[in-house]
Amino acid sequence: MLNRVALVGRLTKDPEVRYTADNQTAIAKFSIAVDRTFKRDGQQSADFIPIVVFGKSAENCGKYIKKGRLVAVSGRLQTRTWDDQEGKRHYATEVIADEVDFLDRGSDSKGQGVGGDSGDDFGDFHPADDEDDLPF
Repeated sequence: MLNRVALVGRLTKDPEVRYTADNQTAIAKFSIAVDRTFKRDGQQSADFIPIVVFGKSAENCGKYIKKGRLVAVSGRLQTRTWDDQEGKRHYATEVIADEVDFLDRGSDSKGQGVGGDSGDDFGDFHPADDEDDLPF
């Protein structure tokens, strides 16, 4: 059986990054708006998909992407349930991302880094400034 999801959309708000208490693994949560292929009453509509990312990828999402940025997400679909204090059952469906690719440079297209501050430390990540820098 196969459980694979691939989405392209824009962040609806800045990623929320937290860490687990036991082993300090980063967890980033955010939602993306994904356009539907059909229009209702002439209006474009979208689905808002919750995304969860773990580890170094989660830290990178917290550092380098913000609300409105275009991203490609691939991962798997997961559902979970829980009961609240009043005994009411809740359901959640979310994408557990294996990869998050940053597809645009956001509003910082004047030569600044992906995070918006020219002084950001990108570590191993080096955004291409020019198409001539791409290996293909």
